[in-house]
Amino acid sequence: MRAVTYSRHGGPEVLSVVERDLVEPGAGEVRVRVVVSAVNPTDWKQRRGPGELTGPAVPNQDGAGVVDAVGPGVTEVAVGDRVWVILAAAHSPASGTAQEYTVLPASRVVRLPDDVGFDEGAAFAIPALTAHRALTVAEDGPARLGPAALAGRTVLVTGGAGAVGNAAIQLARWAGATVLTTVSTDEKAALARAAGADQVLSYTAADPATEIKALAPEGVDLVVEVAAGVNAGLHLEVLRPRGTVAAYGDDRGTGTLTLDFRRHLWLNTRYQFLVLYTVGLDKLRAGAEDVTAALRAGALRLGDSRGLPVHRFPLAETARAHEASEQGITGKVLIDVTPAS
Repeated sequence: MRAVTYSRHGGPEVLSVVERDLVEPGAGEVRVRVVVSAVNPTDWKQRRGPGELTGPAVPNQDGAGVVDAVGPGVTEVAVGDRVWVILAAAHSPASGTAQEYTVLPASRVVRLPDDVGFDEGAAFAIPALTAHRALTVAEDGPARLGPAALAGRTVLVTGGAGAVGNAAIQLARWAGATVLTTVSTDEKAALARAAGADQVLSYTAADPATEIKALAPEGVDLVVEVAAGVNAGLHLEVLRPRGTVAAYGDDRGTGTLTLDFRRHLWLNTRYQFLVLYTVGLDKLRAGAEDVTAALRAGALRLGDSRGLPVHRFPLAETARAHEASEQGITGKVLIDVTPAS
């Protein structure tokens, strides 16, 4: 089978297409024929390092395809089932989705609804699971998402044109929230509106806090935050008492977050930092159930009409796909691995 591997850290040039032996699934494992693989920033960051490689690694955490074989004891899925996967490359260096077949524990495989494309299954794994976690960590909020779960709440999504921001807007609207979002350009504003945001604001404006407070006089309930450091002052201006900041990124930041203790004390602010790798499999599985429900309901979709343009590459051009993501292309980078049928 064809696989993309790298044996040293570095730029996209370290990726190469090789032939690898097909691996049989063991007890509790599933082999998936990968139809579509997706590229996320975490994929090229891992490729760049640091860290040690004990052998050739296959990149990419996200993908969707068809169950090709199951090991002893697997009852959750069967051969022929359409599925999407959870953090494939985190399971082992050899299990990334930039290859024709990958073997994973059954717990990392999720059934894909029949009327949902492989593109959506691959594209929304990390972004939607991150967004789901961000939308369910508030002290006074729901632990799961579904219709009306966020009814009556106002959510601010910073960076609404990014993949996580897009997923957060779509999921929050599905759950009944009023969604405000900030972007940097008119082009990105159009994408955020297509995703379903109720109000789209420019974070490069002179005083975005004043605009947000005019739209949410009592304050926002939850901030889904991609730029924790640079927006720390904004949080103080727009959060309601007992509000929550769910921070998954520090874009344009320094890696250090400075907070005004006294003002946050009186707000009873909750800061929740989040990364999927250590959130726990139980949280990932719960999120996957809700994300799948949103996909089934048509509430989570790809493409220009939903504010998330798609950029496609063949498996042989995985290096170019990584380069596109690393250079900050707007939208979702997908890799066609094997035919859909």
